[in-house]
Amino acid sequence: MSDTEQPPTTPEPPSATPDRPPTSPAPPPASSEPAPGQVAEIAAGYAFEGPALELGAVLWDGVCHPDARVRIPLPVLNRHGLVAGATGTGKTKTLQLIAEQLSAQGVPVFLADIKGDVSGVSAPGQDGEKVRERAAQVGQEWTPTGFPCAFYGLGGVGPGIPVRATVTSFGPVLLSKVLQLNRTQEQSLGLIFHYADSKGLELVDLKDLRAVVAFLVSDVGKPELKGIGGLSTVTAGVILRALTAFEQQGAGGFFGEPEFDTSEFLRTAPDGRGTVSVLELPSVQQQPQLFSTFLMWLLADLFHDLPEVGDLEKPKLVFFFDEAHLLFKGASQAFLESITQTVRLIRSKGVGVFFVTQTPKDVPADVLAQLGNRVQHALRAFTPDDAKALKATVRTFPDSAYDLEEVLTSLGTGEAVVTVLSERGAPTPVAATRLRAPESLMGPVDAAVLEAAVRASPLYGRYAQAVDRESAYERLSADEAARAARAARAADETARAEREKAEKQAAKEAARKPAGTERARAPEEEPSLVDQVVGSGMFRSLARSIGTQLGREISRSIFGTARRRR
Repeated sequence: MSDTEQPPTTPEPPSATPDRPPTSPAPPPASSEPAPGQVAEIAAGYAFEGPALELGAVLWDGVCHPDARVRIPLPVLNRHGLVAGATGTGKTKTLQLIAEQLSAQGVPVFLADIKGDVSGVSAPGQDGEKVRERAAQVGQEWTPTGFPCAFYGLGGVGPGIPVRATVTSFGPVLLSKVLQLNRTQEQSLGLIFHYADSKGLELVDLKDLRAVVAFLVSDVGKPELKGIGGLSTVTAGVILRALTAFEQQGAGGFFGEPEFDTSEFLRTAPDGRGTVSVLELPSVQQQPQLFSTFLMWLLADLFHDLPEVGDLEKPKLVFFFDEAHLLFKGASQAFLESITQTVRLIRSKGVGVFFVTQTPKDVPADVLAQLGNRVQHALRAFTPDDAKALKATVRTFPDSAYDLEEVLTSLGTGEAVVTVLSERGAPTPVAATRLRAPESLMGPVDAAVLEAAVRASPLYGRYAQAVDRESAYERLSADEAARAARAARAADETARAEREKAEKQAAKEAARKPAGTERARAPEEEPSLVDQVVGSGMFRSLARSIGTQLGREISRSIFGTARRRR
């Protein structure tokens, strides 16, 4: 389709090519009236020379100034960011707006789709009165455009290419967070992982981990940990119960093979645009800590694998971390330190991270200090706690000409207070901003279209089918079977030895008995009724049957068969 043709208004499949080649956003038309001096000063802080993403236009005293553009320089997006605001204020649409512009600039993006409404980034948006009105207000030349997308799901739950991790790679710190273990239990879990690593026991899925825990508290396994601290039966019980509850929530499928290669998130489309990787999570909404912690694993895995590159002209990947407050809730100090270190150092590997949450206070101060780009949507102040959170949020912004407490409570949907890092790395002026309208579909694509896109992906054949190869569970089960077989053979040998001994003893006694020394029989008396009954064939048959059964039970006890059955 040429640039002059009318683009389609109906959603296309996620794998569709764009209606137009990626171009830099056109500058908005000049305002009919000159901007006030304060607005012009704010706009000057966003007049970057290099490539930048267009967020919107400055708001001042309730008036939008389309000639005063608010932007983010592309090179500073690896300095991380925060998108915050109350429910329903437009955070998801802000993610979509930033994601589609990053894709147009050739930057891959990762998005977690919590509510199931981000898949629309793959299809052109639908024209309408509200869209045209917003575009006119901010000086936007709006064109419906779909962007290249790949869809993933945790462990195959719900739509998407399955993303799995092995228990070993997930690690004890993240797993302790998911299982809600205390510090002592977390240390014990670390000891279990250490033992498995030292013995070459691969922890692929949850049954592998259960098998190792059960082995280490068994009579055979207890001595294995004597020199390095040991594992108490009580702690092992807590861990096993937590694993059982975790698996009953449907989490078992998240751990296994083939393990997902997170470098798949760095792909670009044939036309040069960055692929938007959408992790579909609506099916696991009842396990918020799980998907939050799983996102942290994805980020940590990227950090581990990517080389150092320093500051680039554009990021290699921008990672949006939705519902971030769930990640930090109840986190141990070790977990927080791990997150802080990852966020601080992953910048030099060309990855930008945006945390998405309700208020900045949801993010620990050490992490918040690393977030140079801020998009703060409206906050509510209905309760004393809300008012306290509002004041805390205001204190996190640089000094500005706005009364931020008033502005943050009066912003409408799709409006936000913005401050970012300039090309020199200095904070830009605080700007109340009316945000641009996303050009992709603001809503989910049809389920059939989504499923077709998933199955058409070249990654589907690589990751769709789970594989259960030999790992810790199979090895420990084989060892247990071998021990049982050895015990059975030992029992048989003992029984045979006892039987041979009894036969030899009987032969000796028979040899010692002199021949021809039988006593003369006494005259037979008339048998009594009892003697007649006892001497009957039926009674003798019954006695032999009872004796045989009793002998069998005793032999089982002697040779250990009954004990093994229990």
